[in-house]
Amino acid sequence: MKRFFTTIRNIFSIEDLRVRILNTIGFLIIFRLGSFIVLPGVDPVILAQNAVSGGIFDLLNTFLGGSFSRASIFALGIMPYISASIIVQLLTFAVPYFQKLQKEGDSGRKRLNQITRVLTIFITGFQSYGYIRGTIPNEAIISPGMFFYVSSIVILIAGTMFCMWLGERITDKGIGNGISVLIMIGIVSRFPGAIIDEAVNNRGMQGALLFIVELLALFFVVMGVIMLTQATRRIPIQYAKQVIGNKLYGGKRDFIPLKLNSAGVMPIIFAQALFIPALLAGIWRDSDIGAYIGSTFSDFTSWQYNLLFGSLILIFTFFYTAITINSNDIADNLKRNGGFVPGIKPGKQTAEFIDTILSRITLPGALFLVIVAVLPAFAVRAGVGQNFAQFYGGTSLLIMVGVILDTLQQIESYLLMRHYEGMMKSGRVKGRSQFAAA
Repeated sequence: MKRFFTTIRNIFSIEDLRVRILNTIGFLIIFRLGSFIVLPGVDPVILAQNAVSGGIFDLLNTFLGGSFSRASIFALGIMPYISASIIVQLLTFAVPYFQKLQKEGDSGRKRLNQITRVLTIFITGFQSYGYIRGTIPNEAIISPGMFFYVSSIVILIAGTMFCMWLGERITDKGIGNGISVLIMIGIVSRFPGAIIDEAVNNRGMQGALLFIVELLALFFVVMGVIMLTQATRRIPIQYAKQVIGNKLYGGKRDFIPLKLNSAGVMPIIFAQALFIPALLAGIWRDSDIGAYIGSTFSDFTSWQYNLLFGSLILIFTFFYTAITINSNDIADNLKRNGGFVPGIKPGKQTAEFIDTILSRITLPGALFLVIVAVLPAFAVRAGVGQNFAQFYGGTSLLIMVGVILDTLQQIESYLLMRHYEGMMKSGRVKGRSQFAAA
């Protein structure tokens, strides 16, 4: 306990770090306040009584910190921006024009950011219409009409763009990755209410024992997710000795840490597009097809949803790993720097060796990711409350673990740069961003 308070004192004794933490807290307060501002023209009392809930809508509500069910100006949060970023990132691997922009340095990145922002506006506009038509009951709209729909879509677009601006300010002036921190704080804000509701529902001696078992299960699930996030397969690297002038350089040993889950949370975010059929079903909710799609894909505990969800995660894990980790580039970098894998020839054979290792570790990583993604459905089937079950896995838990590790890693680097003792007794805090050691 003494070490903990010493670490806290060291953190706040660094002026730059202290200012960044306070800035982050201030931006997050603004973000949370905005999530309680209801769209003009919507009656919050009637909305609370008739709001669409259950299944995938509760999952999205957890993901967006409750603003989704409150029909707030931040109802869509930062999710449209993430969708646009994913699309642009994929285009940089498939379209020559985007590949050229990516290689142009700062000017290319600025152009890609502009394209991402414009695409965010279009995606938000489309999702806003689906959100208003599919999730806000007609009874809650005070004066339905064209003006309400147009004004609400404009406000939701402005809310998403403001969330994007807040995320950029946190990245520049605060601590951690701003976009990820905004998502995490929305998820964490739902945790106290979920755990209180679960404790209240489990009354009596038997209920108390069941609640303790649920907490223990959650603890082991979190430990498993941390292991999934941190697990690496180290490929040994030997650097050749070089004589430069009168001195001998090189000859050291190193390694390439290939993560078991190199794709991170991205495959689940890709597969999370399953909620689009639910929104489309809300738009055409009066038709038989819309009713069937809505009942099937709005229930995240149904076998159809989980089968399709798990299959998409497997596909996207291999796809995203293949386009983000280029074994040829790694092999070329090693060759240029005088490095080689012991027993493997530099160049093409090294690239094939790395690709083989990557393929072997991607399958178990993808299967583990599928298990984590569908755990909330099994938790609900086991009797855990739906709100509390969302924290047993899926995108919520992966994002929370990843963002917390990244933030702790950044704080750790500040402490070590100022010659303070680190946060951990043995080893350094490792975030998700550490990949290549070559």
